[in-house]
Amino acid sequence: MAQQNIITKDRDVPVDRIRNIGIIAHIDAGKTTTTERILFYTGSSYKLGDIDDGNTVMDWMEQERERGITIVSAATTTFWKDVRFNIIDTPGHVDFTAEVERSLRVLDGAVSVFDAEEGVQSQSETVWRQADKYKVPRIVFINKMDKLGANFENCVNDIRTRLDVDTLPMVYPIGQESSFKGVVDLLTRKTMLWDKDETGLTYETLDEVPADLVDKVEEYRAALIEKIAENDEALMEKFFAGEELSVEELKATLRKMVIGYKVVPIYCGTALRNKAVQPVLDAVVDFLPSPADLKEIVGVDPATGEEKIRKLVQDEKLTVLAFKIQLDPHVGKITYARVYSGVLKSGASLYNVQSRERERVSRILLMHANQREEIDAAYAGEIVALVGPKGTRTGDTLCEENDQITLEQISFPDPVISLAIEPKTKSDQEKLSYTLQRLGDEDPTFQAKVDHDTGQTIISGMGELHLEILVDRMQREMGLNVTVGKPQVAYRETIKKSAQAEGKYIKQSGGRGQYGHCMIRVEPLGRGEGFKFINEIKGGTIPSEFIPSIEKGVIEAMDKGVLLGSPMTDLQVAVYDGSFHDVDSSDIAFKIAGTMALQEAAKKADLVLLEPIMKVEVTVPEEFMGTIIGDISSRRGRVLGSDKRGNSIVIQALAPLAEMSGYVTTIRSLTQGRGVPYMEPAHYEEVPSNVVERLRSQKV
Repeated sequence: MAQQNIITKDRDVPVDRIRNIGIIAHIDAGKTTTTERILFYTGSSYKLGDIDDGNTVMDWMEQERERGITIVSAATTTFWKDVRFNIIDTPGHVDFTAEVERSLRVLDGAVSVFDAEEGVQSQSETVWRQADKYKVPRIVFINKMDKLGANFENCVNDIRTRLDVDTLPMVYPIGQESSFKGVVDLLTRKTMLWDKDETGLTYETLDEVPADLVDKVEEYRAALIEKIAENDEALMEKFFAGEELSVEELKATLRKMVIGYKVVPIYCGTALRNKAVQPVLDAVVDFLPSPADLKEIVGVDPATGEEKIRKLVQDEKLTVLAFKIQLDPHVGKITYARVYSGVLKSGASLYNVQSRERERVSRILLMHANQREEIDAAYAGEIVALVGPKGTRTGDTLCEENDQITLEQISFPDPVISLAIEPKTKSDQEKLSYTLQRLGDEDPTFQAKVDHDTGQTIISGMGELHLEILVDRMQREMGLNVTVGKPQVAYRETIKKSAQAEGKYIKQSGGRGQYGHCMIRVEPLGRGEGFKFINEIKGGTIPSEFIPSIEKGVIEAMDKGVLLGSPMTDLQVAVYDGSFHDVDSSDIAFKIAGTMALQEAAKKADLVLLEPIMKVEVTVPEEFMGTIIGDISSRRGRVLGSDKRGNSIVIQALAPLAEMSGYVTTIRSLTQGRGVPYMEPAHYEEVPSNVVERLRSQKV
């Protein structure tokens, strides 16, 4: 009989007893439900939270409970078998990808949740690749084993082939769909049954394997042991000598394999029906790394640019990474941070390497979703919330001023969609800039700017849902009422060939005049490379103090665009010649000359418009396949292929975001409510000339 452990409140646990983990997955795979069960079985929550009932601990925002989705990553701390879990439950919806990105940056391990019927879905692939980027070791939990169409073996094969990883099933399910009642642990050959206690808190452990599964269990177990033995010479010798390998030896080697990023252990169960979640908790303890396993973090010395190493222990110099900003109505600005090394004490003064300012930490909070507990100190390996830092932003490194280090920054994708907002009243107008700044501090993928031609405020984000939630938050949390325009696609402009041009600004007005003159060369860069500025001036034809002004003028012209008023990207600008006047030359004159030169050069360089292309996946019953493919084609989309999944067909396509407005509603009406669409940004592509002409005529 499994017993619930007693939670210890002693937070100063050894570093090897800490697990910083995240729950990652596609939308609707069951991340939040899995996290709720973890909190229940570890004793942190005394009630089984349910998304449908709107009483989950981790989805605490009103918008999350209304929509049944996770919007912000929530952090919490709990204990299992004397091991401290710092858990972050991340969103599954692609519009909130920044939340996943910044969470993975500070995690040591992750539990990746998959739907037993759907297998690998688009967003599960995206978050898997994000975890690859930060080299986060993972275990897999195949959820929803009770669902119609659930198939453990198909799901394992799907993960192996589509994600190109070495999968190691650690359990085998007893029954599938409605008959699922437990699992067999392949290492110990023990059977675990959850068919007596509805809460799943207690379960029955038997020493024998069900008779109808003996052959299957032995087949899977042999493959598991062989794979583990291959990775250890001593085990390999014993294996070939026909000796029995102990469970402890196998677990120790498997732990090294998981931390070394070689294999992914796979478990299965159903979080909603409270079955087989506890083996996943044991696996987190057994196989995912503690800060002690990772030993150190590599950064850069900001003074020399050389590599600098910090050991992940308490008696090392203090190193803290701010990974999220949240604005709390009661406390004010909260900075979520990971303490990598040293001890952070309440009241301490830290140095922000990026802003080069000192920040005072007035309070340290231990977070449990939106509940908090004040603590005196945070130790190496902890994830905590800080109150006090004012100028700290997402991705900033905080450390001691006399021993500085910069940790790797967190990168975020650019927004792909915009809409215009206008305040309804004068008091709303006064609140607007403060509100937009607050939201921008919290969310690095949210941008706001004023269109000086129309006087409108334009907000940009990762998708229609993202902007909808932000506008909703403006109204509910900040009491700001705005009128919202139609969503607009974030077009970009670029060039296809090299060109040269001259910018000359001369103004005489009685007294001192203005004189700025520069010659530039523009060249195209690869897609996604952004902007580079090169100074090729030799012999002082333009004094060095005016070069930054030319660059400012070039950037200003790029922001305004030349073809259709969209920002320019993917080009290199070199200033190679020019002239100056001893008296009349000024920063402003060279800035205007830089703007003029860029506009002139761009017109000669074969200007093109780029648009965001979306990766589209639509899951539909087979009879609607033709209708959906026809609809995608009518939206300038390209169908890439389709897969059969159970009784449904999954159609994959690429389509321009400009043609996908209101797509969710369209799919529902075309499929009698049975189609499920999914979209995520893929890349930018050139807009066909006939579409550019249409956009031009609309602008005029």
